[in-house]
Amino acid sequence: MPLHQSAEMLLELMKASGLEFTLDADPQAVRANMELMTGMVPKHPVYEVYDTVLATAVRDISVRVYRPSDAPNQPLLVWLHGGGWVIGSVDSHDQLCRLLCDATGAMVVSVEYRLAPESTFPAAVEDSVAVWDWVNQHAADLGADPERIALGGDSAGGNLAAVTCLAARESGGAQPRLQLLVYPVTDYEFESVSMRDNGVGYFLEADSMRWFYSHYLRDERDGADWQVSPLRADDLSGVAPALVITAEYDPLRDQGEAYGRRLQDAGVPTEIVRIEGGFHGCFGMHDFVEPAREPWDKAIATLTGALGEG
Repeated sequence: MPLHQSAEMLLELMKASGLEFTLDADPQAVRANMELMTGMVPKHPVYEVYDTVLATAVRDISVRVYRPSDAPNQPLLVWLHGGGWVIGSVDSHDQLCRLLCDATGAMVVSVEYRLAPESTFPAAVEDSVAVWDWVNQHAADLGADPERIALGGDSAGGNLAAVTCLAARESGGAQPRLQLLVYPVTDYEFESVSMRDNGVGYFLEADSMRWFYSHYLRDERDGADWQVSPLRADDLSGVAPALVITAEYDPLRDQGEAYGRRLQDAGVPTEIVRIEGGFHGCFGMHDFVEPAREPWDKAIATLTGALGEG
């Protein structure tokens, strides 16, 4: 379908904000623009929000914790923010995590993993895996049920969530009840149909991905590593059930859906949902972008079901 009118209007507003990823952009400047833009959104109320530091096996890692109530033994969602491993933070994704917490009735732990270029691959992977391991060992310390934990992320965060599930399988660690992968990066590629057709004009562009990779990867050879390109992993079996959400006008659409199909082929219960008429970044913007509503509702229902009792 054509780009939805509501999505088109929001894209124009985002362009006007100056949030662009040109090949010569300065990461610090882009981060500042992103924080400014996301900071203008009125905060969705939840019962409690606080920042803390987890003493993981890798290093002390800052997280932001969202609680829907004071009830004990709550289900928990670990969230890995997007931003191409270069930008984004617990602040930029604060509203999304508030919405997820309120809609699911689950605690949310949002991870402040290390960013490039200050910390290149595999630093973000190491942090994500370290937090996942810590949460599974210490969930009760947060007031969460260690048997009801999900893992999710958007864009680069979706990449890190997928990679963390694969890493947990390799180490014999715990798998989440669900992996929620929202327009995830799954392959270091620039030749798919969606990368060519949606590579210009829809917020995230092909050159945006080149810019992100130029800061995140140590060199181009890292792109072949499954911890950068989980689609290239030899075996995707034995990981958590997945919900993969993509957007029609997103250069990452095809690689995300290809990852979902490979999970299905490997026997992993997986659903693939496309935001028809939507663009990369519109998940959680369902009050402004009409096509994002149904995929949001699907994500909430799937998370709620996966984190239910038993």
